This record gives sequence, C-alpha cells and structure tokens, in this order.
Amino acid sequence: MSEQRRSPWVVDTRELGRRPGLSRDVHRVVHTREALGVEGVIAVPKGAEVELDVLLESVVEGVLVSGTALVPVEGECSRCLDLISGEEIEVPFTELFAYPDSATEQTTDEDEVARLVDDLVDLGPVVRDAAVLALPSVPLCTPDCAGLCPECGAKWADLGPDHRHETIDPRWAALTERFSTDRDE
Repeated sequence: MSEQRRSPWVVDTRELGRRPGLSRDVHRVVHTREALGVEGVIAVPKGAEVELDVLLESVVEGVLVSGTALVPVEGECSRCLDLISGEEIEVPFTELFAYPDSATEQTTDEDEVARLVDDLVDLGPVVRDAAVLALPSVPLCTPDCAGLCPECGAKWADLGPDHRHETIDPRWAALTERFSTDRDE
C-alpha cells in the first residue's frame, strides 16, 4: 500500500465507478500536516483537527468533489494585538478531479485541473487552498474591536469613556510653560 493511499486526506473513488450520477458522502476528521496561513498573524495551526464533510459525485469528465471543512484558527487581532484562539471557520470547496485520458485531462494544463491518480483524490491541497483564501486578511478579536490608544498604547476596551490625553500644539507649548501658575498644576 502506497504512502498516499494511507493518508487520511486521500479518498478512494473506485466504488463510484465511472458512471455519471453516482455519489458518495465522506465524513472524517483529519489533522493538518503544517500550519495553513501566516503563523502569528492568522493561520490554521499545525496538527489542527479538521472536520471534513464531502460529497463525491461521478460526472462525465471525472469526480466532482464538493463540501466543507471546519477548521480552527489562531492568530493575533490586528487592532488590539490580543490572541485569537478557539475560533473556527467553515470553508467551502469544490474541485473537479479529471479521469485519466478524459477530454478535460487532455485539453487542460497539468496545473489547471486536479487529476485522479489510481482512482484516488487527495483533499489536502484542495482544503489547504480553500482555507488559506478564507482566512481574514485583517483578523479581529471582535468585529467592533476599538484597538489601542495611540497616545499610551492601552486597549480602548479597558479604558474608561472619559480617557483622553491633553495635547498642546507645539507652537503654544512655550507660552503654556511661561504662563502656568501653581493652580494649573
């Protein structure tokens, strides 16, 4: 048995045959081999548990694979820098795996469409690509995260509504120092 055949990401499609219209549901939990995304910003961590809910459909040109992957994400809020952990996103995906010697296989470049190899489909690259594209480009801990105070760097959520910093126009700073009195201090 080959290494690919033993991978939990690989699904055998032989029982579908090559008769269009046949379908099969596949549900499994697999673990990521590597982090998907940009670690420290937002990513599906290495070794994360991914729930796959997939429908395999035999079509004229190959096997159409469609479904969802429920993936956990970890990262850092781009506004307040808090850790984002314990969140999951549902990632939809659809991919045609062309039969060897089909018209699709013969008329497309190798990198344009996935191919069936020994009646096996490898869901790893499909889920990886879909998950990375589904990750937010600007991750937030909450949709209404206020971020950090630009003056002191404290989180706006932890500061009171009356938090502010007195700013004096640098052109008037010398006058303020000259005319300040003891009662101003």
